Amino acid sequence: MVTQAEWERVQGELCFGQVFTGTVVRVPRPGAIGVFVDIGLSVGGFVDVVLLPRRRTEDWPVEGTVTDFEVWWVHSDHQQVRLKPSDPKYLCEDFADFVAQFRPTWPSEIGEAVRRPRPSSL
Repeated sequence: MVTQAEWERVQGELCFGQVFTGTVVRVPRPGAIGVFVDIGLSVGGFVDVVLLPRRRTEDWPVEGTVTDFEVWWVHSDHQQVRLKPSDPKYLCEDFADFVAQFRPTWPSEIGEAVRRPRPSSL
C-alpha cells in the first residue's frame, strides 16, 4: 500500500484506455477472482474475473505472461488500477455486450483523466 499522496499522484497521471505492458504476477483462483498484474507503477494492477474468458479459464493469462493492458478504472479503496486485457484472446467472449449493458459510455471515456481535478479553492 502506498501513501495517499502517492496514490493521488498515480491517479493524476492515468487516463482511461491508457495502455501498459504488464506482467501477470498472480492468478490466485482461476475462474473466481481475476489476475494481478505488474504494470511498473508503485500501485498494483488487477483484471477482474468479469473481463476474462468465462468459458475456459485455461485461456486466462498465466503467471509470467507479458501482454498489453488498458486502464479500465481505478479502485480507490484498494489503491489498485483496474485493467482490461488489450489482447482479445484474454478478454471475455461477450465484451461488447458487457460494455453495452454495464458501461455504455466506455468508448467516449477513452483518453479522459481517471481522476478529475479538484476544484480550486477561492
